[in-house]
Amino acid sequence: MPRDDVPVLHLDRPIVDADLAYVEGTAHLVGSTDAELVGVAASVIGIGNRWDAERFAQFPDLQVISRMGIGYDNIDLDAARAAGVVVCNGPDSPTVSTAEHTMMLLLAITKELPARSANSAAGQGAPKVATSLELNGATLGLVGLGRIGSRVAVASQALGMNVVAYDPALSSSAIEGVEIVSLDELFRTAHVVSLHAPSIPATRHLVDATSIATMRRGVYIINCARGPLIDQPALLAALEEGHVAGAGLDVTEPEPLPMGHPLLGRLDVIVTPHVASSTAAGRRRLFEHAVDNAIAVLAGRSASVVT
Repeated sequence: MPRDDVPVLHLDRPIVDADLAYVEGTAHLVGSTDAELVGVAASVIGIGNRWDAERFAQFPDLQVISRMGIGYDNIDLDAARAAGVVVCNGPDSPTVSTAEHTMMLLLAITKELPARSANSAAGQGAPKVATSLELNGATLGLVGLGRIGSRVAVASQALGMNVVAYDPALSSSAIEGVEIVSLDELFRTAHVVSLHAPSIPATRHLVDATSIATMRRGVYIINCARGPLIDQPALLAALEEGHVAGAGLDVTEPEPLPMGHPLLGRLDVIVTPHVASSTAAGRRRLFEHAVDNAIAVLAGRSASVVT
């Protein structure tokens, strides 16, 4: 039976023993159906349903939505305000795991791992012409220098890369050796472009046919942020033509890509199914930070509030 002195939290995925152990004595978990959300004040969500005015109206007792992660694309913030619902996210939760995944994609695609693995599987030796990128001395352009972008910057510098960044919120970088540049300069100079920006109207299809045309021939593009940042038909055309040498994508539009999509199965593209934060430790942080935020809001304490 739930205790009367602790809040009830709805979890939009199946509850596991580790979840129960974490909240023991501080909250009671229910989930993951809508029926169990009725009358509950807080919902801890992964990505799940689209939260709009109609959905908020179905749950008038709801006071808090706490995201397991950074993005809240599926939550209508105006509708949340109108319903009196506080929306929280966990900006620190996926930082380490997502930065590591970015580096994995960066290394794998610039070293042509899919193609070289296919060579071995076919009983072939090394190609006669070496085309992979040596990262030492190459320029990495980071679109966004927040928590994840900053960690990628430091890791890339350890490989000998020159790092430039574009971030409209920054006039200078706190990371030694990282220069803040315009987006145009970043696109013109980077050997590898890595996206770490939110999905908002201003960033939709930030990488499109026009911006790709300004990039170096042979550029590599990495996206562990949000799928809508890239115009995928434009990316595919640039890959076919050879202007883009390769792409590493953890996010796509839509997600997942349908079977047979032309980006899938290419030897110059690696697509992973939005799993950059999916280390065991990362998943626990996502859950724990979201729960902590929900409990804090219900108790009137400070939390990572979006609105």
